[in-house]
Amino acid sequence: MNKLNILTFPDPRLRKKATPIDVFDIELKKMAEAMLYTMYKSNGIGLAATQVDFHKRLIVIDVSEEQNEPLFLVNPEFTVLDETIEQYKEGCLSIPTFYEEIYRPKKIELRFQTLEGKHESVIAEGILSVCVQHEIDHLEGKLMVDYLSPLKRDRIKNKLVKKKDATN
Repeated sequence: MNKLNILTFPDPRLRKKATPIDVFDIELKKMAEAMLYTMYKSNGIGLAATQVDFHKRLIVIDVSEEQNEPLFLVNPEFTVLDETIEQYKEGCLSIPTFYEEIYRPKKIELRFQTLEGKHESVIAEGILSVCVQHEIDHLEGKLMVDYLSPLKRDRIKNKLVKKKDATN
């Protein structure tokens, strides 16, 4: 299987809002498997379809230590169940090498469809809650740098642009 290309900030395609999925076919399963493979090969714990220039509401997540508990989330959405805000040092495959403290609600109810179209819901806390919220942000065209000050966001952007220019 080939690793998909992950878009990096400030690529404008990362700002495109994903559209709902209404066809649950073999192509969707193939894309989900390719995304999972790409996430694992990139040492990530979550990947949104937007990050690989596929603008549909699909997320893959695996927060297990052994990388053997993948979640495929189609058309995910959540409701905050605990307004307590927790701080977590987040990274992002689209913003490589940068980790920033981001504040998010502690506990959520996640609703989604499976790759077969079945509706499910789970209560998420801890790293799963953080990861789900981070990846759903991607589907909305929002990045973790949007939670930072404009100065910090610009510094990260400039460093990534310089790094990209140096490799081209």
